[in-house]
Amino acid sequence: MSRKASVTVQQIQEDIITQLASQHWSQEAIKNNIVDDIYQKELVATNQYLENYLWTNYTPGQATRSQTISIALMVNEKFRERVPPWEAFKAKPDNFADFFHNILKLCLAKDTSFREQSLLLVFLIHCVNSLEMDLIREQVQKLVSLPIWINLIPGKREELFKAHPKYKKFFNLIQKSDLKMDQKKKEKVDFERTFMCNLIQKFYCILDSIPETGDVPHSKVNYCERFLELLIDIEAQLPTRRFFNILMEDAHVVVKCKLSHLNKREEGKLFGQLLDMLAVYAEFEINDQTGEALTIHDRIDLHYNRVLSLQKVVFKHFPEELLDFAISNVASIDTREAMTKFFKPLGGSDKQKLLAFINQLPMPESDRERLEDEEFMMELLISLHEKRKSQLEKINEMPLYPTEKIIWNENIVPTEFYSGDGTLALPKLNLQFLTLHDYLLRNFQLFRLESTYEIRQDIEDAVSHMKPWKSEDGSCLFGGWARMAQSIVAFNVVEVAKPLIGESHPAQVRADITINLSVRPEIKQEWENLRKHDVAFLITLRPEVPMHHKYKHNEPFIPQVGLVYVRGCEVEGMLDAEGKVIEEGPEPKPDLPGDTRTYRLWLDPNQYQQDMVQTANGEEDVYETFNVIMRRKPKENNFKAVLETIRDLMNTHCVVPEWLHDLILGYGDPDSAHYSNFPDHEIKIESDDVNLHLLIPEAGTKRKEGEDTTKTTPKIIVQPHVIPNRGPYPYNQPKKNAIPFTPTQIEAIKAGLQPGLTMVVGPPGTGKTDVAVQIISNLYHNFPDQRTLIALNQLFEKIMALDIDERHLLRLGHGEEALETEKDFSRYGRVNYVLAQRLELLQEVERLQGSFGVTGDMSYTCETAGYFYLYHVLARWEEFLSKLRSQKERNVEKIAELFPFTKFFENAPQPLFKGKNYDEDMDIAGGCFRHIKKIFTQLDEFRAFELLRSGSDRADYLLIKEAKIIAMTCTHAALKRRDLVDVGFKFDNILMEESAQILEIETFIPLLLQNPEDNINRLKRWIMIGDHHQLPPVIKNMAFQKFSNMEQSLFTRLVRLGVPTVDLDAQGRARASIASLYNWRYKKLGSLPHVMVNQEYRLANAGFMFDFQLVNVEDFNGVGETEPNPYFYQNLAEAEYVVATFMYMRLLGYSAEKISILTTYNGQKHLIRDVVNQRCGSNPFIGRPHKITTVDRYQGQQNDYILLSLVRTKTVGHLRDVRRLVVAMSRARLGLYIFARVSLFSNCFELTPAFNILMSRPLQLHIAPSESYPPKRKLHDQQEGKVMVMDDMAHMAHLKDYRDPQEEDE
Repeated sequence: MSRKASVTVQQIQEDIITQLASQHWSQEAIKNNIVDDIYQKELVATNQYLENYLWTNYTPGQATRSQTISIALMVNEKFRERVPPWEAFKAKPDNFADFFHNILKLCLAKDTSFREQSLLLVFLIHCVNSLEMDLIREQVQKLVSLPIWINLIPGKREELFKAHPKYKKFFNLIQKSDLKMDQKKKEKVDFERTFMCNLIQKFYCILDSIPETGDVPHSKVNYCERFLELLIDIEAQLPTRRFFNILMEDAHVVVKCKLSHLNKREEGKLFGQLLDMLAVYAEFEINDQTGEALTIHDRIDLHYNRVLSLQKVVFKHFPEELLDFAISNVASIDTREAMTKFFKPLGGSDKQKLLAFINQLPMPESDRERLEDEEFMMELLISLHEKRKSQLEKINEMPLYPTEKIIWNENIVPTEFYSGDGTLALPKLNLQFLTLHDYLLRNFQLFRLESTYEIRQDIEDAVSHMKPWKSEDGSCLFGGWARMAQSIVAFNVVEVAKPLIGESHPAQVRADITINLSVRPEIKQEWENLRKHDVAFLITLRPEVPMHHKYKHNEPFIPQVGLVYVRGCEVEGMLDAEGKVIEEGPEPKPDLPGDTRTYRLWLDPNQYQQDMVQTANGEEDVYETFNVIMRRKPKENNFKAVLETIRDLMNTHCVVPEWLHDLILGYGDPDSAHYSNFPDHEIKIESDDVNLHLLIPEAGTKRKEGEDTTKTTPKIIVQPHVIPNRGPYPYNQPKKNAIPFTPTQIEAIKAGLQPGLTMVVGPPGTGKTDVAVQIISNLYHNFPDQRTLIALNQLFEKIMALDIDERHLLRLGHGEEALETEKDFSRYGRVNYVLAQRLELLQEVERLQGSFGVTGDMSYTCETAGYFYLYHVLARWEEFLSKLRSQKERNVEKIAELFPFTKFFENAPQPLFKGKNYDEDMDIAGGCFRHIKKIFTQLDEFRAFELLRSGSDRADYLLIKEAKIIAMTCTHAALKRRDLVDVGFKFDNILMEESAQILEIETFIPLLLQNPEDNINRLKRWIMIGDHHQLPPVIKNMAFQKFSNMEQSLFTRLVRLGVPTVDLDAQGRARASIASLYNWRYKKLGSLPHVMVNQEYRLANAGFMFDFQLVNVEDFNGVGETEPNPYFYQNLAEAEYVVATFMYMRLLGYSAEKISILTTYNGQKHLIRDVVNQRCGSNPFIGRPHKITTVDRYQGQQNDYILLSLVRTKTVGHLRDVRRLVVAMSRARLGLYIFARVSLFSNCFELTPAFNILMSRPLQLHIAPSESYPPKRKLHDQQEGKVMVMDDMAHMAHLKDYRDPQEEDE
């Protein structure tokens, strides 16, 4: 439904469907033509209409046209609303084949309107993008599998069979089996095989009916756009593309669309952009049969072979007319100009014969037969044989910064109000990708466009604040100012470097820009603090509006401000008084006089070259026109670095681990990366004891009858691992977990230690972080030579508390600033730690030397300490062991007597040796030696820091050698990939927490932060922990979120593909009753014992009758939800009710820190903050809650008590996304109170499981004001004092000052 279609509750109650539902909502057959009436009058996304009526009453062979189309439209609406679309069909799966066949017939029917046909195409598009569903895949495959080659020109088909003999064998077998079918089934099969071919022909009829000029119905244009979208989606997945691509090539879809009238009309702009996308996929660099990506040499070979084949045909059949073409070298004839020169003189009949000889058109039976269009045949001939730039070449020539032509093109970068109704010229991220290049290309384009959308918002905000007006002399005058933008005083291009070998664009373009910073000191400082590599935008404004014109936000932006050009640039640095770039470093920046500042910028060489070509063709020089420079916030300005990283990966032979390659692309066995499928997954035991050498029989071996079982059955003796004594000091004791893990947590930890891909689904409160930290700890101890890369700060803070040596931890990026610790885990912070640690250890060496009475400076350097250990420490230890071995009896007293380090350990807890048990004292002696040995081991590792003198060298050494656990965000990995690869960064394991909240490309890039060794990626383990049932990554633009599916994380995609997961199944956060509001969404989610037995969970919430409650909030003064700005929803009644409840809780004694107020919309968040500020914010006895924020922002956090406002009263809105509901319901530990319009949300099918539980309790707030916090009443005990029922918000608001007089007396 569009925004205009929003309806009020009153309208819903008066609605025809609601009235009909009350009469006929049953499991009986369709009667009285109800569906037809609804379809003809008004078909809206009525809650449960599909589930409870349309599909339930679908009968094969009896379904009406209206019923079939209604079902398709309901599915389309569910996709648009981002709710599970196929759940209803699980009820009667056997009927789906008949329903799908009816859809196909309606697609080809002549009596179907263009609007209906377009909507049916949308349904087919959704089917093509849902191949993970067995029900859907089975039907779609019939339309695109090998038998569709029956539609090809016979000569073309035989040519293909010759190249692929196995296909001919299968094709013949299919034809034989067809002979055994009855007539009805054969007709159905033939219909399915010819469907796509017939649909293409129908499309041609519609396309040809569009005139070159004059009116054209929008519905007709929309149908053509949707048809191209369908073809693009089929072409973009290997299973659907494999045989269909040949059919599409045989039908010459791209050429016919290119020559169509629609492509040349203004209304066909989007059609043309979609056609460009289709052309890219039609010629995609992949072998359709094997799925292998084509190398640059493969592409060249294919091109040359195609042109050579044409030359041979020409030489054989047209030796006189085209002899020069036949004998020329390929490079001289494979351009559009050359081919036009050779083939244009050829007659129409000859052209068609030539195309028939190369199996592109049917051979005309006679010269009188109607010929194909002359222009079409010429274009077909050229498009098949001209040499084109590779996709990689096009990407390398593409400017990374968006220009005004892209920024305000709404077909490419739609507005934020995209409803999901129309098609767009955007790539989609679905289940599968053709090749790694395709994977990177789609992500590159989407990341670039999503960044462009944010840039557009920033430019519009900054420029509108500057108020550009046209002065009397025609120049640009600024009537306002902007913090992020300044007018330009001077701009000069100072360097255009020569192109590098093999490139056509300049190697580097630099320019100087001068601005006047006569602004407030803090803003001036922000401009002066622009850092190297910060991105800025140069803008040309030529306003036509007069002075004092008021800017209007609801009118088009560009005409009001006269924006002409936008170009991106990168800051190199600010210039000093001598014109030199001021280098960044610890030294303070020079104090420059005045307000004029000049910056050196890098311009985009690709963009500069394109602009200069246009200037040479007589157009304006863009670089002489700029009059505004705009900067952006640093945190939002990393897009260029990420895009450069993706482009680098496209140009690199990036080797994804072999065990991951197919899975990343979405093919092969979903279990292929599971550790059980690894060849070296076997038991290995290293021991000198011959009794432990085991014979492990191969899987699947069978014992022969009568064979002795004792010979083949292996016996494994398992002994628990005992941590060796580490020394006598308290800090030597290993840190251990205080709480035991559950069986599924143990399973996840065990899986994480195995090679391959481990995916852990962690519902709210199930200890995802604890599992992640334990996996890291186990990897660290079991594989001491391996290095592990991790993400997220929360993880790092918990790792620090584990039994991991601090010197092996490192944090990259700005994230270390967010760590709640006084220690500095950045690169330079760790270098300083190592140097300080080195001095401490050398002091210990000096003390040890003193205890021996050895003279000389043994503790001067790490090197001298090493010699001291070898000749004095180790020698004494070996002598000690030798003397003990020579003793005839195991005398416990001899250990203390002979121990050589007694004096050194005088500062340890005494007595050092117990003197009771020989083995116990030997264990203590061994621990003492391990403590000493560790000192010298660390000093040996620190020796490199003595040899390396510069801070950067030491930091690089720490990164590539010393650190074993390296933490960084996925964004930092994308930004710094080039630097990390250059210094030789290596790692063996990756662990990502909250994987379902990270963009797909930002999850993928960390896998490639190291160069392969001998073409092999050394990555051994990839552990992903997340929850795809909670909210996905934040995508600001609705079009990229809905149409392109950019919000789909890699974790979610792998789950959709069926990759095995370990699902944690016990939550320890919330009361079991509150957990029941969301645990239905998971396979099996129970509660840990402590949420049943701990005192805080057994006590009731003071002042409330229930631990959770849904409170119905009706209109206040006739007003429910309001929308002061688009999508900025507010509800004053709910805001006042929530704040009154918060104040009531504070008066009872609840801590403000334990209460958070959440809402589902930003508008309501701001309204609640305003109400809090007005009602109680300045009152020291009440104050403000811990947080007032949105549900989306609060993901990953929790509090004891949550007050939740759902805001909407007209339509359900984005809470219909069940993932948002799960997050909202799972933030509270002890109390959850939801304020909402019950009649609206209770009727939403997707929310039914939660709202059925909520509605089982009273819908008016029940309070017990005589109680106080902390609670004393048990959870299920009867309330002693008076229980008050709040009728509405006004009732609660009047009660907020209430306080029981008896309590005050007490």
